Amino acid sequence: MWGYDKDFIEACRSELTIEPGDMRSSAIAVAEEDRQIVGITQIKVTGDEADLLKLFVEPTMLRGGVGTKLFHWAISEAARMGAERMSIEADPDAAPFYRRMGAKDCGLVPSGSIPGRMLPKLVREL
Repeated sequence: MWGYDKDFIEACRSELTIEPGDMRSSAIAVAEEDRQIVGITQIKVTGDEADLLKLFVEPTMLRGGVGTKLFHWAISEAARMGAERMSIEADPDAAPFYRRMGAKDCGLVPSGSIPGRMLPKLVREL
């Protein structure tokens, strides 16, 4: 799964799980192909700030346009909801994708799951 071992995924499980309440407090989009989920994204908008909480693509579907479509949905939906910029706490391997999508680096933030692990923080103006 994205090159991470089982222990890493397990350590991240609670941070990466979508809970029922998330359906009320955030906007979520799912990408499907042949009735199979191949990607998901989640945003939360507060005032003029949006947070990209999740954007995942099935590993076999990487570089096929699913991530780009989900990201475009996320920025469009965030703008529709009144956001002017979107913050992204990215996996280091995903940061180049977000940069290609127009996001700019603005520092590092600690991982919510792995003590001592730092993640790139990016911002995308909407």
